[in-house]
Amino acid sequence: MKEVVIYTDGACSGNPGPGGWGAILIYKDKKLELSGYEARTTNNRMELLAPIQALSRLREPCAVSVYSDSAYLVNAFNQRWLDNWQKHNWLKSDKKPVENQDLWKQLLEYTSIHNVRWIKVKGHANNAYNNRCDELATGEIKQHYIKI
Repeated sequence: MKEVVIYTDGACSGNPGPGGWGAILIYKDKKLELSGYEARTTNNRMELLAPIQALSRLREPCAVSVYSDSAYLVNAFNQRWLDNWQKHNWLKSDKKPVENQDLWKQLLEYTSIHNVRWIKVKGHANNAYNNRCDELATGEIKQHYIKI
């Protein structure tokens, strides 16, 4: 099974507001940078959309290590929040619906195809790939959003 490393980040100017996401896929000595923009979104949606977009580029099942500074993303998998949400019909412990269900369901589809490890990194620190993903995400906002 091929081993792939993915770094991701999401950003939002206002919450909700214009948002961007960035991802870097690394396979052997090859790197692919991806980024995108949404006019009205939230930071959490951008944090989820980045790995979705990255995982969607894989053409066959892979062993994937996803690095993210989003506790929301990483904890949902590593602390089994997703298992509980699904068990309780996508309701949180306070009986309110889980937000971003559409994106969580896409991520679950990809984790059924790939063997994914979710790894939390410290944001805005000395991780060059995480910092580059932040640049990609914020760059999308700067490129598309014009304050009037």
